[in-house]
Amino acid sequence: MNIMKAAVLKSLGSPLVVENAPEPVLGTGEVIVDVVATRVLSYMNEVFSGMRNYALDLPIIPGPGGIGRVRAIGPDATKLSVGDWVFCDPTVRSRDDVVAPDIALQGLTAAGPGGMRLQQHFRHGSYAEQMRVPTENVKKLGQITSEEASQWCALGTALVPYGGFLAAKLQPGETVLVSGATGNFGSAAVSVALAMGAACVVTPGRNEAVLADLVRRFGARVKPVRLTGNEDDDREAMKRAAGSPIDCVLDIMPPSVAPSVVRAAVMTVRAYGRVALMGGVGMAGGAGLELPYPWIMRNCISIHGVWMYPPDAATRLIGLVRAGLLRLDEYQTTNFDLDHVNEAVAHAAANSGPFKLTVIRP
Repeated sequence: MNIMKAAVLKSLGSPLVVENAPEPVLGTGEVIVDVVATRVLSYMNEVFSGMRNYALDLPIIPGPGGIGRVRAIGPDATKLSVGDWVFCDPTVRSRDDVVAPDIALQGLTAAGPGGMRLQQHFRHGSYAEQMRVPTENVKKLGQITSEEASQWCALGTALVPYGGFLAAKLQPGETVLVSGATGNFGSAAVSVALAMGAACVVTPGRNEAVLADLVRRFGARVKPVRLTGNEDDDREAMKRAAGSPIDCVLDIMPPSVAPSVVRAAVMTVRAYGRVALMGGVGMAGGAGLELPYPWIMRNCISIHGVWMYPPDAATRLIGLVRAGLLRLDEYQTTNFDLDHVNEAVAHAAANSGPFKLTVIRP
């Protein structure tokens, strides 16, 4: 049996253990990838402590997705070659129901009993020298350098809001509002909306330094709004900042935010507008998001609950990067080797701001 180095979570509340583990074994419908770089989510410490209550079949090698090179391919792969640079998409879907597949996030969590069954096989993630990935989850990047692999990890962050905008059918020239724009995923949403051709992106928040930085990075199409906490006043301020009807609202606020803050943003959308909900309101207990039925019905509002993104999203987003529309060099990366994985997890939690990326390079 061949072995590799991996970081293993053996029990919630315990540090990751770096040790030798069996190399993954290739099966039909699978690809083995040599992991070059993988991001550390800012809340991974909360996953490992059990605070987030994620569904994990322990022990597990964590790590959602990553950048690497193809080591081995199965007989059903016709476009991949050994040595290709690839993005490993962590959103694993069951193959026996394309209409409503069960989903697991490889190396992170699973949804429902079906997702847990998926996780039993595609459990281990990217905090290791190698990982086994479903063939359809391996996306070709084209030629990059090993050094560039760290910044390409930002794909995993940008893909989340991209999935929201795809669901909301964002069109070039539209006005967008990002609820949660000063956070890690929210700031990525601003850059993605602009890359997709948004004419204007309203960015509400309380952190004036971050709001100013978004304008500095992306220019006059960004319209910052400082939130006061008064729901009605904030809603009107956001509408004024837009300068035109708001076509699409993306909410990507964390669980700690009050529902009134999200509701203020959601209800800025115009009649016949679209809302994508990707945040965490109510996930940690407490009140959920209460929206008035008459407002939704009479204004013909479309509300989309969105978890992650469709299977083709990664390839399409890679195209936006290659076209120069989405710039990954906005991200400041801090690299750690696998032996310092626990330090990387702590660093990610302490440095969770916009366009910051903590990366493990096995």
